[in-house]
Amino acid sequence: MNSTIDRSHTVEWDIKRQVVTRYDQCGVYRLAILLLPGFSQLSLSSFVDPLRLANSISGRSFFEWAVSSPDGEPVECASGIFVSVGKSFASVASYLRSNGLPNMVIVCAGEKVERHASASLMNILRLYRRHSVPISALGTATWLLAESGILTDAACTIHWNKLAALSETFGRLHVTNSLFVRDGDVVTCAGEFASFDLAMELISDHLGRDNASAVCRHTTAGQWRSGSCRQWETGGEYVGVSKKVAEVARLMEQHIEDPLPLQDIAKCVGLSRRQVERLFERHVSCSPKRYYLRVRVEWAKRLIEQTNLPLLEVAVASGFLSSSHFSKCFRDVFGTAPSACRG
Repeated sequence: MNSTIDRSHTVEWDIKRQVVTRYDQCGVYRLAILLLPGFSQLSLSSFVDPLRLANSISGRSFFEWAVSSPDGEPVECASGIFVSVGKSFASVASYLRSNGLPNMVIVCAGEKVERHASASLMNILRLYRRHSVPISALGTATWLLAESGILTDAACTIHWNKLAALSETFGRLHVTNSLFVRDGDVVTCAGEFASFDLAMELISDHLGRDNASAVCRHTTAGQWRSGSCRQWETGGEYVGVSKKVAEVARLMEQHIEDPLPLQDIAKCVGLSRRQVERLFERHVSCSPKRYYLRVRVEWAKRLIEQTNLPLLEVAVASGFLSSSHFSKCFRDVFGTAPSACRG
């Protein structure tokens, strides 16, 4: 599948949901945007600005949005800029019950997302869910959907820096490294510039590819990426230098908890073990073994910083058989004990 939102699903929504029927009747696609403190301004702007441009280029206000915050007060993004909002989450819930549904709800969050799983937010997310309103999570907001129970045994994505923590904290999720993922009528997006790609798919689906291409030209983006494209990944910097090195690095990234022997990795990419070693010496300036170790230890470091998992569980999740060996390797890479990274 090349995109997260496609025309077949638009037809399906048209049959099943009053929200889409309402959109057809009034000719406007309405979005409810829920902003959490510390949200990424880049994620929000990358999603909303293409919709604004699409309205301008098409000559009509097809997309409309209303922004709310937990308390109805202006909400501060990660870069210190305050954004005005129209409602609090509580008033949005009351409005929902009496005035109808949006076509989609967008949840936008940033760092320390775990702190924002408030009762009011969980309530409004579940209310939207009961009414079958499609939900999209930008950036780290996937965490909140998982916390609310909306994501259960679902395929999803989140910003790459939170992938490790999400995978280990919510073990039943199928977490991928994609830009955005659709599972039913829930869309999860890595945020930042990936929000632009998601917005472009929405524009293309509802206003046509020509309008979407015109928005791309206006933003000087040239084109947008499919949701199935990967985020930044281990070894990505070597794609233009050595395709085989990038393939090896990708395999290492995919097998952190269950490390593969170098012989097996070499076989998977069609090389001998010695050929892989030579490539890493030439292009990476370290051995494949050392590189693989760093990939696993960096994964462990993110788990330590972003979860409350015991260090032994972190070690196991990073492919180490004992906490003592893990601690030694961690200290070799970062020059400090694993416990020192836990704030």
